[in-house]
Amino acid sequence: MISQDDRSPRPDDGSARHADTSAAGVDRREAVDLSYCVVNTNGRELLAACLAAIERTHPRELTHEVIVLDNASTDGSLAMLRERFPGVSVIALDTRRGKAENDSQLLASARGRYCLLLNEDSELLPGAAAALVAALEADPRAAAAGAQLVAPDGTPQACAWRLPGVLWALAAVCGLQRLAVQSKGNRVREVGWCQSSALLVRRRAAAEIGFLDPEFFVYSDETDFQKRLRDAGWRILFVPQARCVHHDQLSTDPHAMRRRIVEFHRGRSLYMRKHHGPLTRALWRAAWTWFYCVRLLVACLRRRDDTRRWRLHAWQQLLGGRGEGLREAAAAFNRSRAAADG
Repeated sequence: MISQDDRSPRPDDGSARHADTSAAGVDRREAVDLSYCVVNTNGRELLAACLAAIERTHPRELTHEVIVLDNASTDGSLAMLRERFPGVSVIALDTRRGKAENDSQLLASARGRYCLLLNEDSELLPGAAAALVAALEADPRAAAAGAQLVAPDGTPQACAWRLPGVLWALAAVCGLQRLAVQSKGNRVREVGWCQSSALLVRRRAAAEIGFLDPEFFVYSDETDFQKRLRDAGWRILFVPQARCVHHDQLSTDPHAMRRRIVEFHRGRSLYMRKHHGPLTRALWRAAWTWFYCVRLLVACLRRRDDTRRWRLHAWQQLLGGRGEGLREAAAAFNRSRAAADG
C-alpha cells in the first residue's frame, strides 16, 4: 500500500457528463494509490484491449480506479464500456477537445496519488505499472516516469528525449538527431521528457504547476508539461523495465496526414515561443528546415518515398504550423454535431 501523503483535493468543473461507477470495489469518495487515466477518440477496439491489459497487469497490492474520458466518439465506444467494463468511471464529452485539456481533466478528477496517463492505443505489458510506481516511490523528487514503448512486434520505439534546444538543433543539421533520444539502456535514468502514451504522474506535482497547458491541442503538450515540472524542481524518469505496446492507429488518408503535420509544427512552435528566446528559435527553425529539405531531397532520389510528407514538414517548419490542423478538424466536427442536434 502506498502512503497517504501527496493526496490533494480533486476539483470538478462539471464540464462533462460523468458516468461514475466504483472501480475495484473502491468508493468514489476514498483516495486510491493509482488512477489509470485513458483518453479515447473513436478507438473502441483498441480501448477494449487497453482496459483488458489494465485488468491483467494491475499490481494487486495497490488500490486503484480506472477513468476513461471519451472524446465525443461516434463508434460505439460508450456502449462498449457499459457492456464490457461496467466498473470503469467514464467522463463522456459532448464536444471534441484537445489532448492537453483532456489529460488535465483526468488528472484533476483522479483520486490516485499516482496517475497513469494512457492513450486508447496503449497496451500495458505485465509488470509495467508496478515498475513505474516503484520508480516514483524510490525517487521523491521525481514527478513523472515514462514506460518503454514497443511496437506490436516488440520492437522498442524512441519514447524519451532531451528537451528541445540549441544542441538538438545542431544535431539535426548534421543528421544526428538520434542523439536526442534518451530511451536507451536497461536502468532507470533521468531524461528531458517522455512520451505520454504511458506516463505515470505524481498528481501533487501536476497540480502544483496547474496540469497541462490547454493552449496545446496535441503534440508538444507533454514536452511543455514536463519542462514546467523540471523548472519547478522535479525530475523526469525513463523506466525501461516498464513496457507498453503502442499500436499505430494513424490514418493513411493524406488529408489526415496534413492535419497532423500542421498540428505537430504548431505545437512545436508554441513550445519554442514559451521556453526560448528569439535567437534559439531562429536557429531551431533554420536547422529543422534544413533537415526536412535534406529528407525531401533523399525522398526525391529514392522515388519510392513519400515526397509530400517531407515537403509539408519543411513548409510547416517555416510557417510555424499554419493552416488546417487537428484543432480545426475538431472544431468542424463540433459544429457539425451541434447543427445535427439543433
